[in-house]
Amino acid sequence: MPQHRIYAMSFASIYPLYIAKAERKGRTKAEVDEIIQWLTGYSQAQLDAQLEAKTDFETFLADAPQLHPSRNLIKGLICGVRIEGIEEPTMREIRYLDKLIDELANGKTMEKILRQQA
Repeated sequence: MPQHRIYAMSFASIYPLYIAKAERKGRTKAEVDEIIQWLTGYSQAQLDAQLEAKTDFETFLADAPQLHPSRNLIKGLICGVRIEGIEEPTMREIRYLDKLIDELANGKTMEKILRQQA
């Protein structure tokens, strides 16, 4: 089965789109970075290094230091597809990140986005 083209795209080319989406809704780059770090386990320095290296999206996720154990609590629709129903692991991780950025842009609090107990 051929891989989806997003896997080969550099994360650095997609990252500004995440930031732009958040900033259009009054959110910040720091919040986008916090979400990415929560999901992937990258530190800010590691994230910056991945962006500088123009790592492809598939490698960015495969090399993530520690994918967050609570990421399976991310549920719902993204691009009309139910996240829980995505069987391909890399695509599911990409959609988790898309969903978190959507929640940020839609005004959810960081505590809810990061699935933290109140």
